[in-house]
Amino acid sequence: MSLAVIGLGNPGSDYEGTRHNAGKILLDHVASLAGISLGRVQGEIRFGEGHWLGERIFLVFPETFMNLSGRVVPWLRLHGVESPSEWLLLHDDLDTPFGMVRFREKGGSGGQRGLRSILAAAGSETIARVKFGIGRPLSPGADISQYVLSPFTKDERLRLPELLQTGGHLVERWIQSRLSKVKG
Repeated sequence: MSLAVIGLGNPGSDYEGTRHNAGKILLDHVASLAGISLGRVQGEIRFGEGHWLGERIFLVFPETFMNLSGRVVPWLRLHGVESPSEWLLLHDDLDTPFGMVRFREKGGSGGQRGLRSILAAAGSETIARVKFGIGRPLSPGADISQYVLSPFTKDERLRLPELLQTGGHLVERWIQSRLSKVKG
C-alpha cells in the first residue's frame, strides 16, 4: 500500500507565502520532516516519493491553479494510490480561524475550489484532510479572492512555525492510523 499527501495551492512565485498556498506551505514542511524532496515533475505534478513512518509515501503538489487541482486524481491512480482513503489533502480554510489547524476524515468542499475539484474528480467526499485556518477578512464586504491571494501578515508569519508543527503532527497521526488499520 502507498499513501499520498497532497498540498493544494497555486503555482509560481507570485503565490508563494499567500494564504491560499497554506496547503503547499504545509506540504513543504512535511517534506522536510519526512526527508523527501519534491524535486520530481511529471506534467503538471510536482512530487517526491519515499518511505516515512514505515510507509511508502508520495508527497504531491498539483502545479495547476487551485480550481484545477482535481487533475491530480488520474496521476494518483496511475501511480497506484487509487483509493481516496489513501489520500490526505492539505489546504487553506476560510471558515477555520487563523491559528487553528484541524483534521477531518471526510466532508464537503466548504466552498474551497481546489478541494471541490478533487472531490468531483474522485467521485467521493471520503477523503481525509488537514485544514489550515486562514480565517476570514476582518472588513465586512471585503473581496475574498483578494484576501486569500494576499500574503500572511507579519504577526501571522511569526506564528507559522508553531502551526506547521501542529499540521506535521496531524499528518504523522494520519499515516500511523492508516498503518494500524492495515495491520489491525
